[in-house]
Parts: sequence; C-alpha cells; structure tokens
Amino acid sequence: MDKIQQVHALRGDPDVHYNCCQSVLIPFAPECGLDRGKAGALGAHFGGGMRHGGTCGAVTGALMVLGMAGKDESAAKAFMKAFRDKNGCLECAGLLEKAVECGEDRKCHCDRMVIEAVELVEEALRER
Repeated sequence: MDKIQQVHALRGDPDVHYNCCQSVLIPFAPECGLDRGKAGALGAHFGGGMRHGGTCGAVTGALMVLGMAGKDESAAKAFMKAFRDKNGCLECAGLLEKAVECGEDRKCHCDRMVIEAVELVEEALRER
C-alpha cells in the first residue's frame, strides 16, 4: 500500500479519528524509525492547528517527517513555500476559513490538506 492509500485508510477509519498530523506521520513511520503507535502518539496533540487553529497539523506532521529524515532547513522552507503557494496560508484556522468560503466540507478539506502534504514530503524525500 502506498502512502496515499495509507492516508485514505487512516482518514476513512470509522473507529479511530486520526488527526491531520497523525495522518501524515503514520505512513512515514518506518522511514523515520517509528512504529505506528509512536507516530500516532507523537502527532496526537498537533491536530486542529495544535488544538488552537495555529499551524495546520498536516504541515507540522510533514515538518516532523522531513526532520526525522535528515532534511535541512532549506527543505523545510521549500515545503512550507509550496504548501502556502498552493493553499494560501499555513494556519489551520485560515485554511478552514478558505474551505468555508469555497463551500468545501471540513473533512474533505482536511483530507486534501493531508494528501497534499504527503505528496510534497514524498517529493522532498526524492530530492538529494
């Protein structure tokens, strides 16, 4: 199962709510030296913009993966720029406001943020 398929499985699990940060971290857990449970615990309080509308959990999860993969500050900045360019901001509250303005359902919006973050991380990890 590839990373995007794993995201769909996590986000579609009716028994467990995986927040955006966990949904980015868990598919990359093996590459980061974590098991699924540790990755879930690490990201537990980063959903909902650290539970207060701050930086999107998908972004924080992606930055954690990049850091654990040994990527430098330039990779982190490139990730944040690409995510911001595509979505207008990095903050959960701002992203959700944009979703409401566009009539996008919250779950669909958050699923899309997670998928975009995972795709950008995969791209960054392929670069040397």
